[in-house]
Amino acid sequence: MFIPLYDTNRLHHIRFAYVTIGLIALNIVVYCVTTLGGQDFSNAAMLGLGFIPSVVYHYAELAPQFIVVPERWSYLTYSFLHLDVLHLGGNMLFLWVFGDNVEDAMGHLRFLAFYLLSAAAGALMHGLVAPESQAPLIGASGAVAGVVTAYLMLYPRNKVWILAFARIPLRVPAAWALAAWIGLQFVMFLWAGEDQISWACHVGGILGGAVLLLLFKRRDVPLFAPAEVADAAAEDDVTLAPVAVSEDKPAARWGRQ
Repeated sequence: MFIPLYDTNRLHHIRFAYVTIGLIALNIVVYCVTTLGGQDFSNAAMLGLGFIPSVVYHYAELAPQFIVVPERWSYLTYSFLHLDVLHLGGNMLFLWVFGDNVEDAMGHLRFLAFYLLSAAAGALMHGLVAPESQAPLIGASGAVAGVVTAYLMLYPRNKVWILAFARIPLRVPAAWALAAWIGLQFVMFLWAGEDQISWACHVGGILGGAVLLLLFKRRDVPLFAPAEVADAAAEDDVTLAPVAVSEDKPAARWGRQ
């Protein structure tokens, strides 16, 4: 649909988005480790760390050699595994563009909790829709969907640069791009069914993010910032100065989201 490139919203409460950058780095490291370990190691990691509804809800049991963490931990661990570079890159790009401002609106520790709980909400929704599924759910999309939703609720009028249809660079209000993205997730959830992409996980992350934002945001950070607030954030980044005249896949059994 579109690829986010950059936003003009500067940080107001923190100096650096340590958690956002740390999460991106961790996801990349996990992907590199599981990939370099070979196909067998990667498959074992997906079974041991992915979210498998039938195992979590005790419809099936995982072979002992694949048990890495307690099954309940997979509500979180699944979100650090990715199918391929495109899967990883897409999720991390959304987190890179929108995560820092959501972290700014919450603070470091609360943002970390928000991110992990959004991931858990995505897995929960996926499990409710397909409780007997034996396919491992993997990917950060549930957590990222929560971040996207929080950004939309905080800064809908802020301008973001996107690459529409992967070809056309546009600068549009966040509300246009992100509301369209969120709407697409619900449309696909209702009509596309569950295949290699878990739309239910996306929807769970969206709903979880909307609720969690109300609990974790700073008290002085408003929802749906008016145009003048969003515009001021961009204008503060511009310094005016005198101007002198002179002459930038594994097999189909693996679930993904």
